[in-house]
Amino acid sequence: MDKVTRLASEKGVVIFSKSSCCLCYAVNILFQELGVSPTVHEIDQDPDGREMEKALLRLGCNAPVPAVFIGGKLVGSTNEVMSRHLSGSLIPLLKPYQQTLS
Repeated sequence: MDKVTRLASEKGVVIFSKSSCCLCYAVNILFQELGVSPTVHEIDQDPDGREMEKALLRLGCNAPVPAVFIGGKLVGSTNEVMSRHLSGSLIPLLKPYQQTLS
């Protein structure tokens, strides 16, 4: 769990993902469309991936991937991210991490 917690707090927006997960891809694209470049950790390509998956479930993720952290805090999986986006509460969370366009 220490590795997950450390990685989740190293950058502003972090997604724990699997390379074959279409929902992970969709969440990543959503953030990019909103002007955020998330750090993505593909747990299926990490030697500690199985332990990381268990740690994400212990932290409260209802599905191990995608697991989204903003500002080091767990937001949740696809359902939570999309619910926040539709209710208008996602963009304020992302504001500090949005890239400014020249």
